[in-house]
Amino acid sequence: MKTTIKKLDKSEVEITSGVEWAEFEKYEAKALERIGERTELQGFRKGKAPVAMIKENTNEMMLLEEMAELALQENYIKILQEEKIDAIGRPQISITKIGKGSDLEFKITTAVMPEMKLGDYKKIAKIENAKEENKKEVTVDEADIEKVIKDLRKMRAEQARGEGHEGHEHMTEEEHKAAHPDIPESEWPAFDDEFAKSFGKFETAKELKDKITSNLKNELEVEQKDKIRLATVEELVKQTEGEIPEILIASETDKMLYRLEADITNAGLKLEDYLKQINKTEQDLRNEWKADAEKRAKLQIIIHTISEKEKLAPTEEEIMADVAKITEMYKDADPTRARAYVEQMLENEKVFAFLEQQ
Repeated sequence: MKTTIKKLDKSEVEITSGVEWAEFEKYEAKALERIGERTELQGFRKGKAPVAMIKENTNEMMLLEEMAELALQENYIKILQEEKIDAIGRPQISITKIGKGSDLEFKITTAVMPEMKLGDYKKIAKIENAKEENKKEVTVDEADIEKVIKDLRKMRAEQARGEGHEGHEHMTEEEHKAAHPDIPESEWPAFDDEFAKSFGKFETAKELKDKITSNLKNELEVEQKDKIRLATVEELVKQTEGEIPEILIASETDKMLYRLEADITNAGLKLEDYLKQINKTEQDLRNEWKADAEKRAKLQIIIHTISEKEKLAPTEEEIMADVAKITEMYKDADPTRARAYVEQMLENEKVFAFLEQQ
């Protein structure tokens, strides 16, 4: 079908296109397979029901929407490549026509790479990398090693005492403290070879201590690397000029809200209850986060621009390998979003690795 591209304000484009029914119909088999993976019918384990039964028990519109999702995943990438659109961020997709026997029609609004006046990123990175405090080799304090060892000994002592105490998981904090008073350090297991063997991977106390030291050193090295990256990022953002697409800023606030909701859910709460407690709405949070979201969006444009200039883009093989891992781990993951996330993460890492070599 014909594809039309309309340029919008603030570095955005609107794509109008579609998929003819003869082509759209071909997505039915894959759509039924995906629906089947998450459907449990009587007499069959989840994902094991025959395709004919899956189709019989699936609402027609639900099937068409699943087909549309697959068609959009494939055709959006194809359109970007054919029309040479340098899209960034998550697109906004709306289906304008869908039905049995009808062509699929849709509109996609996406941000495109704006013209940015970048600072001298190589020089900025070189200056940051050359700072004396950033060149020092990290060292682990003996006190930090001893603290981890003490924590492990205390944990093993509490585990030993906890045997046969089923049902205590519903106690209040006060009741739990009363039932489980602190164990004196003199009663903790000694840090010796037998203690090390209890962790399964070690034969001697020295091996366990060496592993603890190695882990702590790795943590310090990551902290140091993150500190250098943050300083480089701050300077890059400061020295770069250009207009940020609103769709990209909105995408960043979406991510921030998603992360907040995930944290709140993990704590056993609901987002709406949390918002009532702090007397704010989702829009209030978005407004508060806008400056930070704009900074994050600007950074993504900078990284993408550097990636293009230095030819650091991840390969299709690298992208698909990581997407496969995500969709295998999370069966309901949206492959389009998974791909966008993977592309961004791989590109970020390649660009930062490049800057660290300056």
